[in-house]
This record gives sequence, structure tokens and C-alpha cells, in this order.
Amino acid sequence: MDTFFQINLENGYILAAEDSMVQAKKLKFFFEANQINYLICKNGSEAYEAALKEKPVLIISDIIMPVMDGYEFCSRIKNNPDLNDIPVILLTSLSDPLDIIKGLQAGADNFITKPYEEKYLIARISYLIANRTFRNSGFGDMSIEIMFQNQKFKINSDKKQILDLLLSVYEAAISRNTQLIEAQHQLQILNEDLLAANEDLEAFAHTVSHDLRSPLNGMIGFADLLRTGYTDVLDDEAMEYIDWIIKSSQNMSQLINDLLQFSRSGRSEIDSQEIDMSKMAREVIIDMTRTIYQGNYNITIQDGITVFADQNMMRVVLNNLLGNALKYSQKSASPEITFGITEMNDKQVLFVRDNGAGFDMDKADMLFRPFVRLHKDSEFQGTGVGLSTVKRIIERHGGVVWFDSAPGQGAIFYFTVN
Repeated sequence: MDTFFQINLENGYILAAEDSMVQAKKLKFFFEANQINYLICKNGSEAYEAALKEKPVLIISDIIMPVMDGYEFCSRIKNNPDLNDIPVILLTSLSDPLDIIKGLQAGADNFITKPYEEKYLIARISYLIANRTFRNSGFGDMSIEIMFQNQKFKINSDKKQILDLLLSVYEAAISRNTQLIEAQHQLQILNEDLLAANEDLEAFAHTVSHDLRSPLNGMIGFADLLRTGYTDVLDDEAMEYIDWIIKSSQNMSQLINDLLQFSRSGRSEIDSQEIDMSKMAREVIIDMTRTIYQGNYNITIQDGITVFADQNMMRVVLNNLLGNALKYSQKSASPEITFGITEMNDKQVLFVRDNGAGFDMDKADMLFRPFVRLHKDSEFQGTGVGLSTVKRIIERHGGVVWFDSAPGQGAIFYFTVN
């Protein structure tokens, strides 16, 4: 241990008041590691009685304690002629400037902020003990009145005591500022690493988009040529295999597209503008019912739904929510889908409702996780990425997305956009 920080109590002891078991054990380990005689009490009242029985060399006290807090405990020590020369250190978070005023008013000699380093506590104890004989033992000989937050406070402390306490506050502020600067530096490094990772992700996305999708499209194209151009050469079993090749390649291509969309939804800049969501929903429905989900659907789209958001991202949201509604209701006897807006808790809430397969709400906590599906592929095909993308986009717009459903009774998805 650095000899500058050696503590000489001359067979005396340090009295501590601390109600937290964790902090009390921390002080216990500190005292024992530095071979310091000590007594720890669980509140100011017990500590004051202990000080009356056997005068300590120094007192360390928490501020917030039951029965008697640190300010009252310190004030009683400083107003007792037999005890007022004992240096008192208050442990505090210094979250309020009023803490300093109350500490001065109580006559505290030093503030130490939590959490504290052991070497700093040793230095403070050493300094206060070494300078104890130079202090004016007559606490209350000097009286100063100050106004703070429209309150009058009377400070009874000598000049050196006030200076020491204010210096300890200044040291704590400097220490916290140094920690803040270091934290900002670390944050800057993390941001630079994040930017580099995003650039790598962009490069990876390009690779996935070009190097994987191109061969898949080639496989689909050539397999389709075999299916249409060699029907007189290939038997039924071979044609079935070709259909499986095309189907599997299309599923893989869709998964790649969904993954790219999921990735971009978290990285693309938001270009907000006023969007006619009713018009966009009609466009999405027309496109999907002509190409993917052909059937006799009863579709209702409420007029006049507008939001201020990124147009491309909102199209992704509607593609996924309306696409799911079409997909999971296509086996219903009379499939019905509604896109509308309602008010909940004074907020405008958009919704997509269907009367399709629905799902068990007991498994709903998994619904927004990537690659998680609540239905078998043999029932309804999908990649399990769409709703994860929806959640990410909505949250990036400051909104929330939630749902309600039951097996065989359809589902309704709500979302807000701020």
C-alpha cells in the first residue's frame, strides 16, 4: 500500500452508519483489508449512542437511513461539545445541489460519492485525520445565512471545514466529468465500430442479393425450360422432381428477399411524408389477389387513412400484414379482410383484421421473432420473417404493434405510427 495513504488511528476506531447490508459489507471488507478498527451501525441513532460510549477518531455515514438520517446524525455530533471535533464523511449520490447545502448546515467535513474507489476513501480518511488538530474545535463559532431555492439555511462551520467540504464536492464533480468523458470516448469507439459493421452488412447484403439470387433465378429458369420444353422426353416422375426444384428454389429466393428486407428495415434512413394508406392498401390488395392469393375475398378498406411516415417502409408493413390476412383466410368458406382505423386511449390505431386460421395466444410471445412460425409449412407456406420486419419498422417510427387472435377465429393486428 502507498505509504502516503497509510492510516494511523493510534488505537482508535472508525464509526460507520450504514443501513444497506451490501454497503455495510463493503465497508467491513475495506476496514479489515486496511487493518482499521471499526464499528458499523445500521442507523444514525445507534451510531450516535455508540459515539457517546466510545469516541471514534472519524465517522463515515450514509445519508438516507431509517430512524435517524445522516444529516441529523452529523448535526448531533457537531453540536455536542464532546464530539464536535470528530471529522464526519457523508456518503452520497450528490443527485441534488440541496445535498451540499444540507451537508454544510449539518457541519459535515467531507462528501464522498457512491460508488467510490477504495484508494480515494483511504486518501480522504488520511487527510481528515492528519488535519484534525488544525481544525477549530469550536463548532458554531461562525454563522452564515444563505438563501437557496427560496429557503434560508444557517451554516455553522469554520472556514477550513467549509473549504474542505466544497473541495471534496469539486473533486467528485471532476471525477464524474472524467468518467463521462471516458464513457463518451468509448461510445464514439462503439459508434465507429457500428458504422464499420453496417458497411460490412451492406457488402454482405449485396453479395446475398447478387451472388445467391442470380444462381437461384437461373435454376428456376432452366427448370421451367425443362418442364415446358421437354414434356415429350421426361416422364411424370421427372416432371414432379422438376416442380420440386422450382418450388424449393422459389422458397429460397423468397427467404433471401425477406432477410434482405428485414436487414434494410433496421438500417435504411426514414424519409417521412404524408401517405394515403387507404390508397396504398388497395394497390397492395390488387397486386396480391392478381398474382398470389387468387380467390373470392370480401375486402373492406376504410377511406381517408393517412399517416406521416416512410412510404417504402409502410408498403412493406402493408405487404406483410395484408399478405398474411389473405394467406391465412384463403381456406375460409367466406374469407373477409378489413383494413381500417380506430381510436384507443386518445390515439389513432390502424388495424388489419381477417377471419382466417388464427392462432393460439399462448404462443403469441414468439410471433415477432425471426424464423418463428405458428403454422406448419404444409398448412401455410412462409419464412417467418415478415412480422419481425413489421415490428422493426413500426418501432423505428415510434409506434407499437400488437394483436389479438384465437384458433379458427381469425386475427387482428393493430399498429400505431407517431
